[in-house]
Amino acid sequence: MKFSNGYWRMRDGVHPLYPMQVRDVTVEPAALTVYAPTKKILSRGDTLNQPLITVRCTSPAPNVIAVRIAHLLGERPRRPEFRLGVDPSTPVRTDDGADHATLTSGALTARFHRGDNWCLDFVADDRVLTSSGYKGMAALDTDRGPYVREQLRLGVGETVYGLGERFGPVVKNGQTVDIWQEDGGTSSEHAYKNVPFYLTTAGYGVFVNHPGNVSFEVGSEAVSKVSFSVAGQSMEYLVIYGPTPREILRRYTALTGRPALPPAWSFGLWLSTSFTTSYDEETVHGFVDGMAARDLPLSVFHFDCFWMREFHWSDFEWDPKVFPDPVGMLKRLRERDLRICVWINPYVAQRSALFAEGMAHGYLVRTASGDVWQWDQWQAGMALVDFTNPDARRWYADKLRALLEMGVDAFKTDFGERIPIDVVWFDGSDPERMHNHYTQIYNRLVFDLLREHRGEGEAVLFARSATAGGQQFPVHWGGDSESTFESMAETLRGGLSLAMSGFGYWSHDIGGFEGKPDPALFKRWVPFGLLSTHSRLHGSQSYRVPWDFDQEAVDVLRLFTRLKARLMPYLFGQALVAHLEGMPVLRPLVAEFPDDPAVPYLDRQYLLGDSLLVAPVFDADGAVSYYVPEGTWTDLLTGAEITGPRWVRESVGFDRVPLLVRPGTVLPLGAVSDRPDYPYADGVTLAVHQLPDGAEVQVSIPALDGTEAARFTVTRTGSTLTATRLSGDPLPWQVQPTPLTAPHQVPAHENRWTGTC
Repeated sequence: MKFSNGYWRMRDGVHPLYPMQVRDVTVEPAALTVYAPTKKILSRGDTLNQPLITVRCTSPAPNVIAVRIAHLLGERPRRPEFRLGVDPSTPVRTDDGADHATLTSGALTARFHRGDNWCLDFVADDRVLTSSGYKGMAALDTDRGPYVREQLRLGVGETVYGLGERFGPVVKNGQTVDIWQEDGGTSSEHAYKNVPFYLTTAGYGVFVNHPGNVSFEVGSEAVSKVSFSVAGQSMEYLVIYGPTPREILRRYTALTGRPALPPAWSFGLWLSTSFTTSYDEETVHGFVDGMAARDLPLSVFHFDCFWMREFHWSDFEWDPKVFPDPVGMLKRLRERDLRICVWINPYVAQRSALFAEGMAHGYLVRTASGDVWQWDQWQAGMALVDFTNPDARRWYADKLRALLEMGVDAFKTDFGERIPIDVVWFDGSDPERMHNHYTQIYNRLVFDLLREHRGEGEAVLFARSATAGGQQFPVHWGGDSESTFESMAETLRGGLSLAMSGFGYWSHDIGGFEGKPDPALFKRWVPFGLLSTHSRLHGSQSYRVPWDFDQEAVDVLRLFTRLKARLMPYLFGQALVAHLEGMPVLRPLVAEFPDDPAVPYLDRQYLLGDSLLVAPVFDADGAVSYYVPEGTWTDLLTGAEITGPRWVRESVGFDRVPLLVRPGTVLPLGAVSDRPDYPYADGVTLAVHQLPDGAEVQVSIPALDGTEAARFTVTRTGSTLTATRLSGDPLPWQVQPTPLTAPHQVPAHENRWTGTC
């Protein structure tokens, strides 16, 4: 939100109060409170009729400092609040010296300058990361009510990332970003997943601890600053020191929650009925038969909205006209080794039997007059389940539990963005805060039910909306894209932005959602979809089975589905890193190479885990341009070596996508190519790529439950490679040079192998 009118003036109706100097300081063992009048105090009389800004610093975790800015302290507490993983034993040092008042946590210090000029610096390793200077921090009286704002300095060349899944440029500099859930597709400034957190290339991140509307001006209102503001008399933000993006994300997700580990089967191919298409059980089995006949591995079948009757969403009852025997149908699908996902949402149409039931028991959100809140958008007369009511949560969960007992494995938790603010919540929650936070309660409820019913490690959603902390309940997909190359590119930008907001896993609709992709677009989108953590064929008004496009589309889908299955020992290992450390699997190159000046603005390529670089092709004829960082990288599909740093331009067929292996990588490749869930250590191949002389690399092979199935060490001495199994059952395995498509495999002793590079 913009308050100023250029450098000198404020906008009409805006009256700011700025802290002008440190007047007094209270030092506690684990907190520092600074009292700052809004004009300089020259005599006792200046303290009269004088507003005071109170700034309190604490530390919820090492290398994290929370700053609470308040004007008037009498506001009542408001719900909901983010659940943060606070460590009360965090060591903190405080000091009130002649020149500075400081609070230090780990390597990070908040330093208030004493003297005539207001300044709050954040310092780490003898370097000022950012500062709040003169007229930066403010309490503002406006025609729309009171606000609190902070402005933090941006250094020269410093770039900003995050703020949720946003589909514009991945670098947020120059943008105005409002943290406000909207159902807006992938082609606008709106976002389904809004997260009040950003990180920068200067080595720090900022999390605004407010679940409602937070407005960010990222080098826009003031071009050398990031401004953020909330309505009310107070605001808290947390500065998180890295210095690397990996460390920033690790610390941020430790606060807001690490992603759960999705089941291995969920990494396989998902096939959907699509949205408004005509389908019944015969259609479903026709799709499944068609995939099997064409040797296309399939892991999950998804039933979209019309598995329920029209005008009844949601009542969680199968439409008897098209699915007269749902129990039998699900049994028949499961006998084909398929998992089942069904679409749900938190809305209750007036025609649903659940409407009268929910209304009678007080389970639906109400207006101030006591009526059930309703409107006709999406579903006629629909209401909204009040998840702040514990009884309503149990009621909703019981409806879903019946589906799980019927044979459903997962839920697509759609919507959760269109949440009204002219309502009253059961627990008294503030409507402005609940607008964004509703999705957190919704997805947590469904995920916890799946975990309770299916067991730890078996729960997975396909969720659209999220906010800070939503990464705990994977996975999320990118929402309603169009079937165009432009939308394919904006979809990737959304995924990269979400990754820099702490989300470990992500998916999107292969081929786009709205419209029917032409064959070329579909075939270019397939490798992008299969080289994401989760992969789904889904559309709006048309099917996404590959034979609807051409035979080559079938071949391309087969190639990349099988490639992903072979990559599962690596991908599932990277999923474990996301689960344990908070580092997203799919991420922009700047997350791994922050010191490379060529990578900050790259948003048409990405890293898939630590060691694979993917450059999707956004051109029907195969033209692609991508950047290769320093070192000699290897194309996994062809064996070609590319030495960076350099830009590469080439043209590739539909059976190719630039997929480069990072130098020094020992890539574990599975022996199975027709399913994602198998014993990864059995027959594993270790692909050694540009291992430098004298190097030693340890490779952990995960088991399906997330434990370690085997561990190997690979060393190079001169031209000799030595591979040793350190743990796990003795099983045959191989060491393989590149390329994947023409492997040269050397049989090895079951526990040790030595050979020539």
